Amino acid sequence: MWEWIRRPKYEASPRRDIPAGLWVKCPGCNRPIYRKELERNLKVCPRCGHHHRMSAPERLRLLVDEGSFVEWDANLASADPLGFPGYAERYEEAVRRTGRREAVICGEGTIQGVRSALALMDFEFLGGSMGSAVGEKISRTFERAAERKLPVVTCSASGGARMQEGTLSLVQMAKTCAAVARLHEAGLPFISILCDPTTGGVAASFALLGDVHMAEPGALIGFAGQRVIEQTIRQKLPEGFQTAEFLLQHGMVDLIVPRHQLKETVARILRLLGCGVEAPVDEHAPIG
Repeated sequence: MWEWIRRPKYEASPRRDIPAGLWVKCPGCNRPIYRKELERNLKVCPRCGHHHRMSAPERLRLLVDEGSFVEWDANLASADPLGFPGYAERYEEAVRRTGRREAVICGEGTIQGVRSALALMDFEFLGGSMGSAVGEKISRTFERAAERKLPVVTCSASGGARMQEGTLSLVQMAKTCAAVARLHEAGLPFISILCDPTTGGVAASFALLGDVHMAEPGALIGFAGQRVIEQTIRQKLPEGFQTAEFLLQHGMVDLIVPRHQLKETVARILRLLGCGVEAPVDEHAPIG
């Protein structure tokens, strides 16, 4: 009479696993976002507006007119001058994972028709660290821009100098600063876009030498970490210290630009600075 109790009410069905990587947890609102929806929205959370990190190729597609980009020094790569333990393996793993040789993409392209030189750093490649090859590529970008009379636009996303290369990585700070100075001597503008994070030797060199400093909302910008600073000066730092918003209030950043408006804003500022504008024709000028 009680036999029905022992029978399962429903037939067991095979478990259907959800493929990994379909959803992303937003660090801003702690809610899951469908990955494809996030990518369609330029990696900006549609709920809270948090700007997720972008790779260098994604930033290239965001900023540069389609089909206009010509890459420079694509095969330039770092060596392992110190034989630092594990560095060669980590470097090769980064190459395999990203399909690129270094943590920056440099080249020439147009931004809403304004021809510019660009250097776009990639945090996905060893934390966007600046080693000898990265510093060389960025320096060459400024030098070529000065020769070709082009403005420079950079997107910084880096943990700082690549310490596995020792002093050679620190030298890149001075080298990139000298290259920026040559661009300024040529009277050409430099727009520096500060992305999350822009820290260490990159923040302490070319990234904060721009004529115009833009930042993405919520970006971490600074030299040393907050905990290190507090332990050094033995003081509690203010709320929001080293965020883009804090730096805007204290004059280190000129404007904060949401990602959807970035390309248009960069192009507009370049035109205001005289780039991409043809010189007016003087109808009364003598011919010949």
